Amino acid sequence: MRPLATVLATVLAAATTLAAAAPLSAQQAERFTLPGANLAVYNLVGAIRVVGAEGGPAVAEVTRGGRDAGRLRVETGEIRGRQTLRVIYPGSEIVARDFGRYSTTRTRVNDDGTFGDGRGGPGHTVTISGDAGRDGIEAWAEITVRVPKGQKVAVHLVAGEATVTNVDGDLLVDVAAARVTTSRTRGRLTLDTGSGDVKVSDAEGELSFDTGSGDVSVTNARGRSLVLDAGSGSLTASDIAVERLGLDLGSGGARLSGVRADEISLDSGSGSVDLGLTGDVRALDIDSGSGSVTLRVPPTLGAVVEIETGSGGLETEVPMTITRRSRSELTGQLGDGQGRIRIETGSGTVRFLKS
Repeated sequence: MRPLATVLATVLAAATTLAAAAPLSAQQAERFTLPGANLAVYNLVGAIRVVGAEGGPAVAEVTRGGRDAGRLRVETGEIRGRQTLRVIYPGSEIVARDFGRYSTTRTRVNDDGTFGDGRGGPGHTVTISGDAGRDGIEAWAEITVRVPKGQKVAVHLVAGEATVTNVDGDLLVDVAAARVTTSRTRGRLTLDTGSGDVKVSDAEGELSFDTGSGDVSVTNARGRSLVLDAGSGSLTASDIAVERLGLDLGSGGARLSGVRADEISLDSGSGSVDLGLTGDVRALDIDSGSGSVTLRVPPTLGAVVEIETGSGGLETEVPMTITRRSRSELTGQLGDGQGRIRIETGSGTVRFLKS
């Protein structure tokens, strides 16, 4: 019996050692309470989900994953007047398999785990790569934050995916290389993305989006204003009802339908623009470097029209009274002429169609 006991003890000890040394691929969700009305969440790799909740303080659930999940730390506490939740990644190299084999991004991280909010301090540069053969820790975190109505929340993520659902408050989503999806939001919604597609649906309030590259889709947006500054990528939008619509597009086409706004400003560097209106506008300005401009208007729309084009013609199926015309300029009037429409293009045809 003694040899058998010795063997069993040895096997048990070896199994225990292997279990302790085995990579931790996933952990149970950890729960954190975030008191206060001004919150900030920081995570370098993975996912952040923000969802609305009924009453009480905000609550976050964090699940760590990946081969080196056990090396991550989660810290909370007030920093610079905001209650924070921070996932701390050791070292300066992170491997994110879902990021893409040839994708790499770098960001500056403060020693307290904050980043991306313009509030610097002692820290270091972190490189995130999708190359599994690269040295570095392989870990990520998934965070779900449940917030009650009226809170101010800032979400900071470098690589992965951020989603927002049924939130009523003042929300900032700041990502470097991640997809962003929001639905059923109320209040102020600010999105700041480096790269990655953006999809917004059913948003009401003051909306501001700044995107570097990636396609943008906006559906059913209403409120005081919708302002979008996009570097590259296509824009599609429908069912927009705001007081002010401001679009600054670097490259990529834009197609908007069902738009009602008092003031519209659209500046496009390159790519065709197709804008469909559902009612009168007080002022509409379109400035396109290259690409055709198509304006779809209801038959009752009234406005003074000014068109200037470097090359390209004018096509219209809407009755227009021409008051002045030259090789590159045209002035006319639609209906009662109460609004103002100005279109300037470097090249491309300008079309007025019935909506």
